[in-house]
Amino acid sequence: MAADTAKRLDGSRNREVVFETRGLTKTYLMGEVEIHALQGVDLELYGGELVVMLGASGSGKSTLLNIMGGLDTATSGTVRYRDQDLTNASDKALTLFRRDHVGFVFQFYNLIASLTARENVAIVTEISRDPMPPEEALALVGLKERLDHFPAQLSGGEQQRVAIARAIAKQPAVLLCDEPTGALDSKTGIRVLEALEHINETMDTTVAIITHNEVIGEMADRVIRLRDGRVEDIHENEKRRPPGELRW
Repeated sequence: MAADTAKRLDGSRNREVVFETRGLTKTYLMGEVEIHALQGVDLELYGGELVVMLGASGSGKSTLLNIMGGLDTATSGTVRYRDQDLTNASDKALTLFRRDHVGFVFQFYNLIASLTARENVAIVTEISRDPMPPEEALALVGLKERLDHFPAQLSGGEQQRVAIARAIAKQPAVLLCDEPTGALDSKTGIRVLEALEHINETMDTTVAIITHNEVIGEMADRVIRLRDGRVEDIHENEKRRPPGELRW
């Protein structure tokens, strides 16, 4: 792992631009009040990197992730995924984009209680173009012995790892994670972060994690800090710290 990480940071990392935003803004109307969630965001995400987006509540990080993932649209500016312009894409085009290219992991697991872990993952594989078997996806997140357990029989960390398996089963190029450890204690959260790191390393998936937890930034290739809807700072770590060494 250490050798792989050093290799990625010495310039050998794939520098293909996967996402590019320019002048991205998002304004919400709440009655007669305008809420400026994003105020001119310029950034790139690169192929195969693990990036952490840090910011307090209200900094705009979830709004940015939702726009990049095709779950929301910008008020102005541009957002591109490789050679695809998402800025004014139709609902149908955004649906296809989400289905074919992006996996999502949220703070809450959204598993179907009446389905086993295997069946929860199969929901995605049945509608994907080139999925991996549910059993393989669950093995990647360390749950090969829990295939036939229902969510109520799994811990919170295990349920989150099922959600990660569901997201990666369609073999997306990008995995977008919104506070994936927010509902977990630190020990369980670290297991989840280890699963995300494993996916990044073994599948060369671009992984973006948004969080308010500063410590998680230490495991990233780059840390993008947002404040008041703007990119405040972008920092590249000289060396990624393994999740198992993180403490909060």
